[in-house]
Amino acid sequence: MTDQTPLSDISAITEQLRLIRLVSQQRRYPGRVLPQLPSRAEIAQIQIDTVGLLYPRHFGPAGLTAEATDAHVARMLISVRSRLAVQLRLEFMLAEGSDSEGAAARAHAIADAYLSALVRVRDVHDTDISAAFAGDPSAKSLDEVVFCFPGLAAILRHRLAHELHRHGATMTARIMAELSHSLTGIDIHPGAKIGPAFFVDHGTGVVIGETTVIGRNVRLYQHVTLGAKRFEVDETGALVKGQPRHPVLEDDVVIYAGATVLGRVTVGRGSSIGGGVWLTHSVAPGSTVTQAKPLLDVAQSGL
Repeated sequence: MTDQTPLSDISAITEQLRLIRLVSQQRRYPGRVLPQLPSRAEIAQIQIDTVGLLYPRHFGPAGLTAEATDAHVARMLISVRSRLAVQLRLEFMLAEGSDSEGAAARAHAIADAYLSALVRVRDVHDTDISAAFAGDPSAKSLDEVVFCFPGLAAILRHRLAHELHRHGATMTARIMAELSHSLTGIDIHPGAKIGPAFFVDHGTGVVIGETTVIGRNVRLYQHVTLGAKRFEVDETGALVKGQPRHPVLEDDVVIYAGATVLGRVTVGRGSSIGGGVWLTHSVAPGSTVTQAKPLLDVAQSGL
């Protein structure tokens, strides 16, 4: 299509797209008034503003003074609560049989719970920052870690999304998680349960599935996958959702680059999983799992 496309062609394409939308909408909302969808852009801004009020010196307005910080944080808390409640109400109104009053009440209750959790989220995330600084010899300061480490950005946003997910706001939580994924290259499902002092070094390509459970002081490197080994189906062949199917990592576990851990297996406390390992069974506490060492046949190589 060019700028010279006839208006009649534009009209025809517009009508065809309208009909496709209509069929899709009727399939998703049969016999219902078409509901309004949540705004991905607004949820993105809520996430940005929440990060900014948790760490106002790093991610708040430029030039924010110490004297003005508390007032700024208070304003943002009020704003985030109000805007989040609007988006949550829109999410809940998508469900069949929902009513506006009930959806609004639920949305406001979860928005309040989200705000109440922020003190705990900030407190726990400070342990993540300390773990990153202690675990990376390249880190020169805590401020550098906060500003620059993608693993820290991902885990903070995960902790915020997880608060929404555990209260049943699964779509808004998933949108927040995917925004973080786009920003950092680290894919953490908002349902995953992650303990304090969590450090993802480098981070690109890390995948953490929905029912993963991670203990305290766990460290992952790039391209680690904590995934499902198989998907259960019911008698109709449909996927069974929500079943525990991802790994459990106990405290003080380290998993090195490129390792894949699949299924509801437990990696025992203090274990180390080497780079490139493919693990589908549980290992006892204190285990070290590595790949078999490659052998070089000098005679055949001609060296």
